[in-house]
Amino acid sequence: MKSADWLKRFEHYLASERQLSPHTVRNYRFELQRVSELLPDNLGWHKVNSDYLQAVLSKLHRRGLGARSIALCLSALKQFCQYLLQERLITLDPTIGLSAPKRAKPLPKNMDLDSVTHLLSIDDDSPLAMRDMAIMELFYSSGLRLAELAALNISDIQFGEHQVKVMGKGSKERIVPIGTLAIDAIKRWLDIRRGFSCEDDALFVTAKGKRLAHRSIQARLNKWGQEQGLSMHVHPHKLRHSFATHMLESSSDLRAVQELLGHANLSTTQVYTSLDFQHLAKVYDGAHPRAKKRGGNG
Repeated sequence: MKSADWLKRFEHYLASERQLSPHTVRNYRFELQRVSELLPDNLGWHKVNSDYLQAVLSKLHRRGLGARSIALCLSALKQFCQYLLQERLITLDPTIGLSAPKRAKPLPKNMDLDSVTHLLSIDDDSPLAMRDMAIMELFYSSGLRLAELAALNISDIQFGEHQVKVMGKGSKERIVPIGTLAIDAIKRWLDIRRGFSCEDDALFVTAKGKRLAHRSIQARLNKWGQEQGLSMHVHPHKLRHSFATHMLESSSDLRAVQELLGHANLSTTQVYTSLDFQHLAKVYDGAHPRAKKRGGNG
């Protein structure tokens, strides 16, 4: 039986026995036809092995086919080869071990400066509101990850230098600048925190003095986003991404922002060298919209 005949039988099998939608059947047929046209002439499906299929997928990738489309193509191949096994045309599944390219994770939409300013203009001087203000100011000021901020101790804040010591991924420590508005917010919060009975040196704690959990931080940010009337869901990574976006827009210094975020690298094709902290601080002070100029006494 010719290869085209097997495709027709498979199409009939999907529609009648599997009862898949006509749309799915057409998609599978299209993908399998595309693969067939890229295989060597007169190569029957009983002779197709994983090397042939990997070569086809690679060729589709080089032609600019996206990860989602290649994943659909591979899915069609897997279904087809399972059918050929069932029909005993082949004895081994040539799709075993094949994988589609990983889909790039889309970056979350960042908040524009007006939205950030509105979020951070909370008219509430209650203890928890003051704490949350310090949290949000620090997220946006320094681009910290949720886990990094939650793990901070009071001793990690270097007030005189406007810096915070952060333990990032892979237990890599880095020093990150803090803007004046964030420093002021943290100082106001610490004045309130002194009235709490705290278990340890945690910077951000609950009303009962326990270190604030990740989920609690996420919930509080979402709460303030709603209360401030923002149309988007506010979460820690959105503030971190907004920090990075606004810094890049102002400075165009990708390497500096890479260091500030604690990324090993910002692309899969380039490796960036470390920069000294003085350069990072200079870029930060000149670019971050809430940094302001530092006073002579810190």
